[in-house]
Amino acid sequence: MEFHHVLEAAGVLVLGLVFYSYTFRWRGPWARLHSKAHQAVSGLAFGVLAVLLMISRIRVSSEGDFIDARAVPIALIGLVEGWPAVILAAAVAACYRALLGGAGALAGVLGIVGTAAAAGLVHMWARHDGGVRARHAVLGEAGLKLFYPLALPFLFTNFIGIGLGAYLFRDVVESQTAETARRESVELRAITLLARAAAHEINNPLTIVLGGLSLVGKRLPPGTEDAQWIERAREGAQQIQEIVGRMNNITQVAEFEHEGLLPPMLDIKKSGEAR
Repeated sequence: MEFHHVLEAAGVLVLGLVFYSYTFRWRGPWARLHSKAHQAVSGLAFGVLAVLLMISRIRVSSEGDFIDARAVPIALIGLVEGWPAVILAAAVAACYRALLGGAGALAGVLGIVGTAAAAGLVHMWARHDGGVRARHAVLGEAGLKLFYPLALPFLFTNFIGIGLGAYLFRDVVESQTAETARRESVELRAITLLARAAAHEINNPLTIVLGGLSLVGKRLPPGTEDAQWIERAREGAQQIQEIVGRMNNITQVAEFEHEGLLPPMLDIKKSGEAR
């Protein structure tokens, strides 16, 4: 086996891990990529990685036998991101393998599709099992016996690639999740401090306004136009008082649905609801 080919394939996989670690930081409703967009970007990127690994194939014998690690990026992205991402990755890789043609084209495409389907199913299993772990990526002794004639190359390209890769990807996800939770906690604290300070400053003059409107309303004859305007003003002031009350009860960060060109805004009503 040409070990420099193995190192080349490992370099491609490391490139994928670095790419995923960076794009995962951009994931989330307040970040650059929503979850669905991140799945699409990751799926396309790992499909391209599978193509690169097909090009950077590994020679395993002097008779001209080759293998490649195309299954590794497809399996990894399926394990970590699930069906949308793995379908995109498999589509890119399968199209490339079909375009290459040859006697093994059909088997190659079916292998890619089978890897994607297995990864998607294992992802579903992992979700019910508390999250993706390295144990979800290794088939065990039965898988090793199945590929015994090429055990050493497959050990490097598939079992170690997928098993160790899943472990590293899990670390990326967990570290970024912890960092996201920390940032959200800091963000929530800043918003609640600002909202309570603003509520306190608004409450003081608002109390005077409500008191004045109540006194004026008592001195006006009921049913007159002036009395009606005072009543409307008093209702408006009470609505402001209710908004101020919600500002004092913010427990989460929720934003309004984007409309037109308006920038993101805090939804005070949703942010004050119990979770």
